[in-house]
Amino acid sequence: MNIERDDHNGVFGRAWEVINKDTSMPPDEKKGILRLIQVLISAAESSPCQREAASQVKTFTQEVISKHSLITLVKQQADELDALKRLSLNLTSSLDLQTVLDAVVNEAMSLVKNSRSAHIFLYSHGELDFGASLNSDGIKNRLISMPRADGLTYSVANSGEQIVIEDMANHPIYKTAPKDWNGSVIGIPLKFNNSIVGVMNLSRSITGEFSKGELRLIGLLADQAVVAIYNASLHKQVTDLANTDSVTGLPNRRALDERLQDEMQYAKQMRSMFSVVMMDLDGFKGVNDLYGHAFGDELLNSLFNYLSENMRATDFLARYGGDELTLVIRNAGLEAAEVVTLKILELMKNYKYQFPGTAKIQLGISAGIAVYPTHSRTAGDLLRAADTALYHAKKHNRGSFIIANGATGPLSPLMLSSD
Repeated sequence: MNIERDDHNGVFGRAWEVINKDTSMPPDEKKGILRLIQVLISAAESSPCQREAASQVKTFTQEVISKHSLITLVKQQADELDALKRLSLNLTSSLDLQTVLDAVVNEAMSLVKNSRSAHIFLYSHGELDFGASLNSDGIKNRLISMPRADGLTYSVANSGEQIVIEDMANHPIYKTAPKDWNGSVIGIPLKFNNSIVGVMNLSRSITGEFSKGELRLIGLLADQAVVAIYNASLHKQVTDLANTDSVTGLPNRRALDERLQDEMQYAKQMRSMFSVVMMDLDGFKGVNDLYGHAFGDELLNSLFNYLSENMRATDFLARYGGDELTLVIRNAGLEAAEVVTLKILELMKNYKYQFPGTAKIQLGISAGIAVYPTHSRTAGDLLRAADTALYHAKKHNRGSFIIANGATGPLSPLMLSSD
């Protein structure tokens, strides 16, 4: 083979290497460009002036490679700008933390070919908590397992560095993982002001390295995600503070009003009922008179949280004001509300608190029950109905509960003394 032919083959090989690496170009387009270069090389080999023809072929091929590289770079940057714009819109459209986390894993799955699953774990005080997940089957927020102390997620959180594992089945970090865990995975730290707020893991069904383009897009997503997560977390903290009673830590009146609206909407959609129980402490005035309001606040914190810890997860207990509590019981008619209220009266009998000195203070609870929609179809009227029933219980038989006056008859005192 002559020198010119060797040179032609070298140029063609370089062109093939550059063009074949471009995953954004359709296969037919790649073949067309390479065929064109081959035709030019063949023409040069049959040309009487091979050296001049070879120089022209080399120059043309280099221009094709150079322009192709430039076009690829511009296209890549345009794609990244489009992705950045989409990410910014999707991740800043809500301040609800769960909505933001769901959007992040959804975007992550769309950025990488052969993606299998994306997970986010939030990181605080050295601990990881599940945030969100999405897999290729469209299943959302299903936790397969919590991160292992020596696993990928904690390794990323502790080091603050991105970790890429090209073959999970043969990597030491997955030596204790289930045998069917295979493919490749990347763990990305979510940093805000050099603090780790979370870790995002993105796995693929294939082994091998992630492309430079994929890594850039994943990095863009991580940068956008951490800002959105931080803002949503801050919003949640502010909202929680606004909806939390400062003395007891229970939901406050504002939170109660929001919950009642939610319960009414739920009851209408499900054609169900819910109950409201208004409660007031008996004997609490004596505590404040004897020991002062600071001691009274400590007692309220202890007692109200004692009651709250013994409620079902679906029930909602709020401090209404002063020494009053309001309980909202989902999917509960009158019979269920009575059972729950009886339980509270029993809990009150079993509650013990150490009072200073030798004073004997007997605490109890009186309550009023109202049921939606039996006693009212509006939140305000439902609270008033329960509060009126509570007033009658306090006046006529403390330590008992009374059912609100509705279409079925007058107020019904139930002789259930707290003594």
